[in-house]
Amino acid sequence: MFKNRIVFGILFAAAAVILSGCGEYEKLLKSRDFKKKYDMGVQFYEEGEFAKAGTLFDQVANIFRGTTKADTVKYYQAKSYYGQRDYMMAGYYFNELSATYASSVYLEEADFMTGYCFYKQSPRAELDQETTYKTITAMQMFMVKYPTSERVVQCQEIITEMSDKLVEKSFISARLYYDLGYYKSAILALRNSLIEYPDTRYREELLFVILKSSYLLADGSIPSKQRERFQATVDEYYSYIGEFPEGPHSKEARRMYDSSNKYLENHNNQS
Repeated sequence: MFKNRIVFGILFAAAAVILSGCGEYEKLLKSRDFKKKYDMGVQFYEEGEFAKAGTLFDQVANIFRGTTKADTVKYYQAKSYYGQRDYMMAGYYFNELSATYASSVYLEEADFMTGYCFYKQSPRAELDQETTYKTITAMQMFMVKYPTSERVVQCQEIITEMSDKLVEKSFISARLYYDLGYYKSAILALRNSLIEYPDTRYREELLFVILKSSYLLADGSIPSKQRERFQATVDEYYSYIGEFPEGPHSKEARRMYDSSNKYLENHNNQS
């Protein structure tokens, strides 16, 4: 019984402290002591209380506009939203800092974080890739603006990752054309991906599906178009095998090449 009373007393004291803290925070929100709001916003941010910090910086942002602390308030406002994983609002405030305070000590970080917040919002490849394109653009602009920055390497890595995602998106779309039997559309989509992203890590797979689409297109064509399309398949085989002679699909590629060549030889003999 005595032990239970001690535990209850500890819990009651803890709850009282928490409620007292909540009460103080509520009073602060209603206060017009903007300096204290700023100071407590910084303290909350440093303690990882990002929601509380963000609310306070939202309240004082306009108050400090035009002062020497204006960019610092905007910086903490953006960082507080980032801490809450609200990347849309964080990116908005980082961009606002960059656009408004061109001489700020936070400018380089704000420019980078604007793009990085797009990066954090980039969805999986199956979905719309608007934020992926925005990420690439922002990172490219950062590298142009800060060519000697230590963040350039990270920008390059992000651009490569986002580019691969766009190729994957294109591959998924092309694969859908392929699965539906729309081989001409699949070939066109895949070629566009290779033109735009020639160094993608999906290059071997893209070249192989182009080859296979070309073969199936020829195999299913009317006789008057088969010779031209089987010849195109042979050409695609050389494109694939020239780059990936030991590729994982080299045996199947050879089978399609042999079949295409056999058709062309028979057709030439009949001519």
